[in-house]
Amino acid sequence: MHPDSAPILSAQGFLFDMDGTLVDSTLCIEKIWRNWAERHQIDFSAILKVMHGRRGEETIALVAPHLDAQAETAQLIAEELLSLDGSVAIAGAKDFLESLDLDQWAVVTSAPRELALAKLAFVGLPTPKHLIGAEDVTLGKPNPAPYLQGAALLQLNARDCIAFEDAAAGIRSAHAAGSVVIAISHAAGADSTSLAQFSVRDFTALQLNRMPSCFTLSISA
Repeated sequence: MHPDSAPILSAQGFLFDMDGTLVDSTLCIEKIWRNWAERHQIDFSAILKVMHGRRGEETIALVAPHLDAQAETAQLIAEELLSLDGSVAIAGAKDFLESLDLDQWAVVTSAPRELALAKLAFVGLPTPKHLIGAEDVTLGKPNPAPYLQGAALLQLNARDCIAFEDAAAGIRSAHAAGSVVIAISHAAGADSTSLAQFSVRDFTALQLNRMPSCFTLSISA
């Protein structure tokens, strides 16, 4: 995306991935997965290629189908809940979320609900009224189900929502659901942002305007 040529977008609601999009927790997450890979003698580079944007169980099923994915994921989540230090809010995320009413946005994350709420609180972001977590879907990203369900919580069609993502699996999920996708390139999935229609470093590049029946969103260079 070339910001200086970006059109003004319109939407009735907004859908946000969490890790790498609202919360920069990349170093923490990758450290936990790296340690897990060492314990199980698995090549971490193979994990790194598929882990971002996916639920833990689905990542483990891809890289280590011989393991009990549910049990291993539970251990990883427990470790992550104790390792939030170093996580910070993506620049501009707090102001952007606070400019919206709670019924105008939802978090759509591959993290479990408990972990998602803990991370958002840790970095000082608003608590979402609407959240789709790992336990809320049968098929995770890149399947469109998470974003379709997130839009449904807002009583909207996903086509009427703008989705914010950072990783390939999430971008594909939101695209398949019908949403326009803005990639946040600051954190984990910067190498995947070319898959999105638009890309910005963080939320400070966005200007939101409230209209009578929708929002307009402009992207600054």
